[in-house]
Amino acid sequence: MSKNPILPPVRIGIIGAGTMGRQHALFISREENAELVGVADPVSGQLAVDYGVPYFTDQAQLLAMDNLDAVIIASPNAFHVTTALDCIKAGVASLLEKPVATSVDEANMLAAAMSSGGAPILVGHHRRHHPAVRAAKGIIDSGELGQLVAVNGMWLTKKSDSYFDQAWRREKGAGVLLINLVHDLDLLRHMCGEITSVQARTSNNARGYEVEDTASVIFEFENGALGSFIISDSVVAPWGWDQTTEDDPTFPLNPTASCYSIAGSKGSLAFPQLGHYYHSGTSDWTQPLSLRYDPRDAGDSYSSQLKHFISVARREVEPLVTVEDAAKTLALIEAVQLAAQEGKIVRIGQNRALTH
Repeated sequence: MSKNPILPPVRIGIIGAGTMGRQHALFISREENAELVGVADPVSGQLAVDYGVPYFTDQAQLLAMDNLDAVIIASPNAFHVTTALDCIKAGVASLLEKPVATSVDEANMLAAAMSSGGAPILVGHHRRHHPAVRAAKGIIDSGELGQLVAVNGMWLTKKSDSYFDQAWRREKGAGVLLINLVHDLDLLRHMCGEITSVQARTSNNARGYEVEDTASVIFEFENGALGSFIISDSVVAPWGWDQTTEDDPTFPLNPTASCYSIAGSKGSLAFPQLGHYYHSGTSDWTQPLSLRYDPRDAGDSYSSQLKHFISVARREVEPLVTVEDAAKTLALIEAVQLAAQEGKIVRIGQNRALTH
């Protein structure tokens, strides 16, 4: 997006100056159509100092700024909804980091608050904005893979011990389901269709914290396809979004591994490389597979998300990820949690997890 010759940059504040707040500040500094104008955080003002903008310990002070067009909410999960409600009341557009809430009930409360209009909210499922996601969804929607039959995904890595120095990351409301799997299941339902039932097991054996560090999930799509996912933040392995996409330069790239395998009756797709496997003639297991790499645009998730958020803040477009849409992903995560607790198949209906 080139700089608009008429409209001034969108003036953005950040609420929450931790890891994600700092990351958003970096992308704002690289975007000509955005300007960081303030930071609110009850603990640290260092981010504001680093970027030379006003610092507030109270988000209400930031929201009261005269020159504020929008905010990015990067506070801990437990504060997402209350902060978003403050933004609605102030009439300020917000990019709300995922998860949209810590429960579906909270998400529904936020959706109800938005029903009468007011400031828009874009939920930060940033991976939906990645060029490889757009390309893969286009391939799937075109029918090139035929009927979807099987989907497999992995997110396996080892977080540093210092990651857990912040107590909230060790407590209820965190864990690999809400912090990490929420991204992957959101993408799979976005690309492959709604998920209608799940089975799951979770474990905290590796780290011993209150929250899980490892989970295994089996799920069924509305279109009849079956899927599985394995996730852990405590292992040494190359399979996962962060290692395979080069979306965040913090994580070393492993270009030989894929994080999703999407298989259909006419072909399969290795993601994010977009390795497209198919038969050129007769199609059965005795025939050699052909392979091509389908094209995709250049770019990363965060930059693309920020450009979209600028358009949302200007009221030029509707949010790609709405509160209602994000609530469906959260309902899916709650279904995984319930399935692990109950040891049963759990169906998802009307944004609710129902044991079966």
